[in-house]
Amino acid sequence: MATIEVEGAPTRVYVHAKADLRAIFEESRRFGDAIFLQYLDEKISFEAHWRAATTLAHHLADSVGVGKGDRVAVCMRNYPEWSVAAWAALAVGAVLVPLNAWGTGEDIARQVGETGAKLLFADSERMTRLEGHDLGGVPQISVRGAGRGRPLDELIGCPGTWADLDPPALRDPGLKPDDLATLFYSSGTTGRSRAVFGTHRNITTNLVNTGVRAARAALRRGDELPPPTGPNSLLLGVPLFHVTGFNAVLVPALAAGSRVVLMYKWDAGEAALLIEEERVTATTLVPTMWLQLLESVEAGIHDLSSLVTAGSGGAAAGASLFDRLRHRIPCASIGQGYGATETASLIAAICCEDLDHRPGSVGLPVPCCDVRIVDDDGFDVPPGVRGELLVRGANVTQGYWPLGEAEPAARGDGDWYATGDLVRQDSEGFLYILDRKKDLIIRGGENIHCLEIEEALRAHEAIIDAAVLGRFHPILGEDVVAVVQLAEAAPRPSDSDVAFFLSDRLSAHKCPVAIDYQWEPLPRNAAGKVLKPLLRERMSR
Repeated sequence: MATIEVEGAPTRVYVHAKADLRAIFEESRRFGDAIFLQYLDEKISFEAHWRAATTLAHHLADSVGVGKGDRVAVCMRNYPEWSVAAWAALAVGAVLVPLNAWGTGEDIARQVGETGAKLLFADSERMTRLEGHDLGGVPQISVRGAGRGRPLDELIGCPGTWADLDPPALRDPGLKPDDLATLFYSSGTTGRSRAVFGTHRNITTNLVNTGVRAARAALRRGDELPPPTGPNSLLLGVPLFHVTGFNAVLVPALAAGSRVVLMYKWDAGEAALLIEEERVTATTLVPTMWLQLLESVEAGIHDLSSLVTAGSGGAAAGASLFDRLRHRIPCASIGQGYGATETASLIAAICCEDLDHRPGSVGLPVPCCDVRIVDDDGFDVPPGVRGELLVRGANVTQGYWPLGEAEPAARGDGDWYATGDLVRQDSEGFLYILDRKKDLIIRGGENIHCLEIEEALRAHEAIIDAAVLGRFHPILGEDVVAVVQLAEAAPRPSDSDVAFFLSDRLSAHKCPVAIDYQWEPLPRNAAGKVLKPLLRERMSR
């Protein structure tokens, strides 16, 4: 590593990280006919993917006039065309704007407008939602079905013919590491989501960070440094329009020669079948997806033994989930990553023995990332004391782009990004997430952490998911209430049964005074985060 100035601030960077994403794309040709993307019965090689994206890049540059710094929006399911459109835009130096495919037509149109997108790629379902919405003359390219705009297959053909394309070499757009590469929208669980700056350096730094995790775990247990990660078979169950899907799965797969098995949408039964039939070796899911997958596997006959790596991220995961994963796939390396859209994915990570010995920890900060933990007055707190986590480094965003105008990211002191997470750090540097700062319940002057109660509820044999909320109380200020999802075959437990179960795990003032039971999954956004405002409204009635 070396220390250089990035946007005027001294920053530790990886000396051998790729300079930009275009370099990763161009070098992917070395994997030739090996399969990169698999969707249903479609199998696209690295060479075919390069040919399709390069052909499309020429169209973007020559026919649409897309160049360095222009924004190109992509809004569709996890189709192979998503990757082709994304890498075509990046190859000409444009800024990729992945839009939430779950959004309404109004959402999509607004985000196209506020980012100043020069072009929109959308599938037929999104095109239907956009009917009646004004995009201000932004041209569109339709994917997999009719829609306004030119069909993509008129430009590059169908996936089965991509290998026959013969595009000329692309012109060098003159990219620099700190040029803007992406505008991912934040999750927006407590307010309207915002477009987060992501530079080429941010994302290539995260690529190195993903490789550091396994090496650090091996060194900590006294093993030799493992060889660089080779090709894997990866199941992509999370959306590509979030940083986990793109930065933590698709980019590393393109760089390492790994196969990515795509899903039209998340379905636990289908995921279990794909893992078994395709001999998937690695996947990263949000905790709720893992719980659904385990429920499906335990109720059927599917085999997960091909998994070598099982990762969790996107939301807090409790010890009970990792216990179930160890039981079901004992030979797999089980890990957890913690990060944010604003950090290009990883802030910290933990796996293997470290995870076994430190339940509840999200791991050590990645090497390029400095962390501080501060109290409400902004002063650093000692190890073991709760405070808000601030981070800075080569993976951290420079700001947001709301309403078309650049704006600084939420910052602590100086160049530090304020995560909004309440954490503690032990004497060895391992981080433990206690709660979201905005999620803290204050009952009678006592601070109560929702995550602790949610983990205790999930340990009940009938409960697979839980969300804890504060509800107004005229004397205490707030009371603790909860909404829980019951296991499919589980009968509804009595309130007294749950209260007795929690009495050994929680102090009395932390136990929920009301619990709403349901068998349906809790409402979550595409990043896997619980939409607590909806539940809070429900529980306040």
